[in-house]
Amino acid sequence: MKIKTLILALTLIFTFSCQNNAQVKTNNQSKKSSIEQGLMNATPIEVPLQNGKARAYFASGCFWCVEAIYESVIGVEEVINGYSGGHTLNPTYQASNTGQTGHAETVEVIYDPKIVSFETLVDIYFGSQNPTQVNGQGPDSGSQYRSIIFYQNKAQKQIIIKKKEALSKKLNKRVAAQIMPFLKFWRGEDYHQNYERLHPESGYIQRISIPRLNRFKKKFPLLLKENH
Repeated sequence: MKIKTLILALTLIFTFSCQNNAQVKTNNQSKKSSIEQGLMNATPIEVPLQNGKARAYFASGCFWCVEAIYESVIGVEEVINGYSGGHTLNPTYQASNTGQTGHAETVEVIYDPKIVSFETLVDIYFGSQNPTQVNGQGPDSGSQYRSIIFYQNKAQKQIIIKKKEALSKKLNKRVAAQIMPFLKFWRGEDYHQNYERLHPESGYIQRISIPRLNRFKKKFPLLLKENH
């Protein structure tokens, strides 16, 4: 009888524990979904021109790769690596890599709109990645590597939507990039800046970044600084 009672007690404890864990998991998923929905519905922040230069924000896998691509484009003055799209303050590389901050590796593209337009920057974005890969690019996988295009006003949003829909129709596949209102860009650590240029000997740079950059150059030769 004592054994049967013990088995019954353990069964009840196990059942309660599983139900409790399931409820916690459901609550966490609901909370995460609510936060994401809030970010998607937020009013975008428009960054004013500074010395005639505009700023645009893109997430497309490893920011080392994306930085090198945009820095090769005419009209682009500088590209800064950092984080955006999440719900925590002052994200770091280590924190964002957990996938718990909501942030994605993002680049801030500082450009002259008289030379290169936002629309062209979006064309470069879609033309320099695998547009159908979800939560990553190439070997880099996880929400911190997901594709996002950030818009600052209605005009930019319409440009992005139109180009995303056209590409999806052309490929006959779903394009993975999220379209999000720009809220805040957090500059990344100093050692991430100009990484491809400063670390050409890196195995990752040689195997992943440089081939990705060269594919872009072959596709968009007229947009390259080196050809002007």
